[in-house]
Amino acid sequence: MAEHRRRILLTGATGNWGRATLRELRRRDAVDVVAFALPTPAERRVLAEFDDMTNLTVVWGDLTNAADVARAVAVVDVVLHVGAVVSPLADAHPALARRVNIGSMQHIIAAVKALPDPGAVEVVGVGSVAETGDRQAPHHWGRVGDPIRVSQFDEYGQTKVVAERLLVDSGLPRWAWLRQTGILHPGLLGIRDPIAMHTPFAGVMEWASDEDSARLLAGIAEGAPEEFWNATYNVGGGEDWRLTNWELQTTLGAAMGVRDIRAWYDRNWFALKNFHGHWYTDSDLLQDLVPFREDTLADAVARALAASPASVRSAGKVPAWIVKHLVMRPLTRKARGTLHALRRGRADEIAAHFGSKDAWSAIGDWSTFEPPEPSRTPTQLDHGYDESKPTDDWDASDYHDAARFRGGELLSPDAPRGDAGALLVWRCAFGHAFAASPRLVLTNGHWCPECVRDSGQYGVQAERNPFLAQLEG
Repeated sequence: MAEHRRRILLTGATGNWGRATLRELRRRDAVDVVAFALPTPAERRVLAEFDDMTNLTVVWGDLTNAADVARAVAVVDVVLHVGAVVSPLADAHPALARRVNIGSMQHIIAAVKALPDPGAVEVVGVGSVAETGDRQAPHHWGRVGDPIRVSQFDEYGQTKVVAERLLVDSGLPRWAWLRQTGILHPGLLGIRDPIAMHTPFAGVMEWASDEDSARLLAGIAEGAPEEFWNATYNVGGGEDWRLTNWELQTTLGAAMGVRDIRAWYDRNWFALKNFHGHWYTDSDLLQDLVPFREDTLADAVARALAASPASVRSAGKVPAWIVKHLVMRPLTRKARGTLHALRRGRADEIAAHFGSKDAWSAIGDWSTFEPPEPSRTPTQLDHGYDESKPTDDWDASDYHDAARFRGGELLSPDAPRGDAGALLVWRCAFGHAFAASPRLVLTNGHWCPECVRDSGQYGVQAERNPFLAQLEG
């Protein structure tokens, strides 16, 4: 009798991560792959690269169409849901981001639940470091369970928060949620969007490469250990991939032959805050369960450079003033650009990126700039409950402790002992009642969904929420 080959549904197969995953699965040839893609000429051209992949079937469909999703889910053992509208496209088209990123998760959950045996299909959802928002020194270390706190104007991050809530509290028997970090992929150097100046020099990110991220998904596809399931993970490359945003700028500039990246910009074009990213104290957990780290930063940068247009590869040979005034400065003046906000007097954007116009004026020029050197010693936030207590022993006292630390209360009169997935009713400090499991609140760091949406008021919320207040000031 022939051995059953696991059949994998990969959404987002034509994106940077999706293509890398298909290449990895083609090399391994240990599973059968169903790639889900829109039937557009552009996506057909991308998938033409894989015409010789004997273990690949393409299903043409739309993630926002429940029937298309159900048709694909019905014939697989594992769903790797990579497909999404990401930034900067999500920033420009927030309604589309909501429709795809939230709607697709709703459709996948419904499709699996409708199967005769929902436990026969494993669902892996992909979230983002954007869910935890702006994290600069001295709070630049983080882990799963820290406050969900999306940066202002980040609709992508907000959609991933909702999608995570949906999956974690779906009741599906076998699921996992991966909060992906920034991926250093071949197209990174070619991005020309105002989002480039949203990144504070002092901000940090624990990056990962496209190929390592592909190895992670391939490892899960081939069969993750039992302890991997029903949990949320930060995806990061580890110690060697922990960079400040300034280090990333200089690293990429050096790869393009730029002698001094400062000649491309004015210092005050870059935001001081309101962009996501932190280093992880817990990213090794995923590496231990599904080993995937093989890449080096140097190799990933070299691949990105090799895949870039000649104009990018030779950027260092172009006079810096041309790049500065004809490429970079215009980006700052586009909609969502930092100088655009200042020129148009957009008070909410100015406050989000700089704190105030006076703070922007005080930034100064490059003569007073010092490269940021945040502490490499990991620190942890308080999650407001006894983390040494096994999940199976959680009871109402733990839930009341967590709720009080968030400035709210547990409303459900009955809280089953040891049932981390039970839906309970809570109330935040501002009177909003909502349903969430203990797992979502204690382990994943979620709280009031209405307050999370109101990202411009996190400072006000923190006055009543000690959990959130750890990141203010």
